[in-house]
Amino acid sequence: QICLSLVRLLFYLAHSPLGSIVLLDFQPRQFVMVDGNLKVTDLDDASTEELSCKEDNDCTLDFPTKSFPLKCSVVGKCEGINEKKNLFNAYRYFFTYLLPHSAPLALRPFLSDILNATGDLRYGINETLKAFERVLHLYTSGLYLQKRPLHLKDYISLKGFRMVEGEDYKCWPSYSHLGCLLSVHSAEEAAAICNSQSQCQSFIVTQRRTWTG
Repeated sequence: QICLSLVRLLFYLAHSPLGSIVLLDFQPRQFVMVDGNLKVTDLDDASTEELSCKEDNDCTLDFPTKSFPLKCSVVGKCEGINEKKNLFNAYRYFFTYLLPHSAPLALRPFLSDILNATGDLRYGINETLKAFERVLHLYTSGLYLQKRPLHLKDYISLKGFRMVEGEDYKCWPSYSHLGCLLSVHSAEEAAAICNSQSQCQSFIVTQRRTWTG
């Protein structure tokens, strides 16, 4: 949710009415979540200036661990430098910490592709947003669950009952440190997860909903 919201924000900055905007002080502390959307809190260090150049050699985008050669455009500006700077900062401050964790197994290869492509700046912001939207579609539609054996038929459904407190076990990743609380697309996915964990004998489907509904 955080990474997708950040990419949508960077897409807007890359195509803003003022031109491509770069955030010069790109740090996690410069952002807050408001109603599930990432917002920039400090615009003092935002700029629409793109680096001037005479030749391609003038257009190297330098970071502490990597450098990227860019093209000098016919108007004497380093092509896409603001967009690429924002995107690589998103990769090193957000994507590397958030994308590899907690996603359903079937979606992790797609997120790894995004991680690798933005880390090498093979993707621009348009391609990155498109890739994130594809993952979101697979997740919200449940398409990532296709071609799996059915496990729910092995369980008995009891409505209106609650398991005795203290019978839960701890798992990772979990929304609660007291037990095993996971998000699933359906009861069928819950059954598949429970079936794969030897400690799991039963599961409860609650009314809680994730940000995707």
